[in-house]
Amino acid sequence: MRRTLPVRFAILLLLATLAFSQTPKTKHHAVLQMSDAEAEWSPLIAHVVNLRTALKNDGGVEVEVVFFGPGIDMLRKTNERFAEDMKLLADDGVVFSACRNSMRTRGIKTEDLFPFARTVDSGVAELVRKQEAGWAYIK
Repeated sequence: MRRTLPVRFAILLLLATLAFSQTPKTKHHAVLQMSDAEAEWSPLIAHVVNLRTALKNDGGVEVEVVFFGPGIDMLRKTNERFAEDMKLLADDGVVFSACRNSMRTRGIKTEDLFPFARTVDSGVAELVRKQEAGWAYIK
């Protein structure tokens, strides 16, 4: 009986360690909206970079940018101006989501988007889901 107590304690310690290691690595979560036309695109990259820099030492931040309406054109392969910066951010964990409703309305196919872009059923619904899950919403 005495020998089983240390074994049980070791197992509980191992399970607790595994459970803790499965928790999210970031403390903060932010979802940004991009629904504006091209004239408003420039600040987006700076906002994402600044947000990630400011929260880096405060537990980090998980970031998703949701594109819909005219903003969805920023995710098109023809948008060379921001492609490299967005690719670097995507490679570092920033999620870029395209609204399939806007894609359908604007005649955009998945293959027209950058390969790092993912699609969501509805941009507005994605924002609602993220907010309901406790994400900070930035327009």
